[in-house]
Amino acid sequence: MKWILGAAAIGCLAVWSAALAEDLPKEWIDPDTHHRVVRISEEPGSQSLYFNFNAYTPQNDKMVISTPKGIASFDFKTRALKLIVPGKVHLLFTGHKTRQVYYEIGDLESGASKTIYAADIDTGKSHQVAKIESGNIQSINADETLLGGVVEHSSGQVIGHDGMIVPKDVTKGPAPNGPDGKPLAYADAKESRMDQRLEAKIPMEIFTINIKTGERKIVTASTDWLNHLQFSPTDPGLLMYCHEGPWHKVDRLWLIRVDQADAKPLKLHTRTMNMEIAGHEWFSHDGKTIWYDLQTPRGEDFWVAGYRIADGSRTWYHHQRNEWSVHYNQSDDGTLFSGDGGDPEMVAHAPDGKWMYLFRPHIIADGLAGVKAPNSESLVHPGYFEAEKLVNLKDHKYKLEPNGRFSPDGKWLIFRSNMLGGASQVYAVEIAKAK
Repeated sequence: MKWILGAAAIGCLAVWSAALAEDLPKEWIDPDTHHRVVRISEEPGSQSLYFNFNAYTPQNDKMVISTPKGIASFDFKTRALKLIVPGKVHLLFTGHKTRQVYYEIGDLESGASKTIYAADIDTGKSHQVAKIESGNIQSINADETLLGGVVEHSSGQVIGHDGMIVPKDVTKGPAPNGPDGKPLAYADAKESRMDQRLEAKIPMEIFTINIKTGERKIVTASTDWLNHLQFSPTDPGLLMYCHEGPWHKVDRLWLIRVDQADAKPLKLHTRTMNMEIAGHEWFSHDGKTIWYDLQTPRGEDFWVAGYRIADGSRTWYHHQRNEWSVHYNQSDDGTLFSGDGGDPEMVAHAPDGKWMYLFRPHIIADGLAGVKAPNSESLVHPGYFEAEKLVNLKDHKYKLEPNGRFSPDGKWLIFRSNMLGGASQVYAVEIAKAK
């Protein structure tokens, strides 16, 4: 996609910090990084999808976003934004096989009944796909035959250790108090609520729904907190999920086959250090590798770790405290990674971490002077990230996570932000520096 920066946009730099939400610049050069930034959305309150949900058509010509008016498509070639599903609906994801966007109507947080629809991204024509009496749909498989969801079987409200109701969304609700009697900061309050939710041991199920027949099957059941379902983008029968909760307490990453009877879950990462954490996992575009945030220990040493599904081999890329990111991502061709940074209250406590990052991975050579360890192939393959700052997010409020994703051609990084004040908007930053 080729976007031209006009003289009017350059003039907007003078009023960057004073721009109002309803009168934001359409594009500009970030004065700190010299990368071109373009605003994709037109209305305050627009958002791109969570970092691991598919947002593109199989032909990679369009992307979907949510807006206050409904679901809109963005054409990478013409740069046109078009409303395709009007109304108050919840955007789920796009299909890997068809040019359809999936969405639901119902209360996402309540766990009550919902109806799932699919709409043609070009025409907006929609049809009902499925209906669930309870739970939430979180993923669709590679050939668009199965929906994957989770459901809680709770008899009522969940009461935390402090006697207060634990909200369904652990990021909401009054902040619990710390040992000093004062309310905890946002990140610590979320950790406390996640622990209370985990210890409630609510019975849960992961289930699939056959889109053609409507058949519902239970994949696995547990009193662990099951979440973050992701089907492989290439293998229709492979599902990844997590054990949610404070990451230093749970074995988070799991794989299971949904097309085999009595399939057993496979744990992807075993912690070997106290306070080691791993999470915010995602599949590579080709479905061959699972990547995730790894810290050894929490808040001190930072890696993006990869697990190769075919043989279990592992690759770890090291990076610095300021470069730690709430979410990472990888370009479709696997050559680049991205990060969306974090504020000083988050796990890395980074003094200068509020940036959109580009990471170029480098593997450390195997052996020295031609001498290799005899078991080198079975060990972790270490490497490091060479970081480049793309966008200054100094005014971004991280309760809204930017959730960066590469454009299909790898030339842009798309993210959501409130960095110019007001409500969220969807932006793209060009990987190449502006001339």
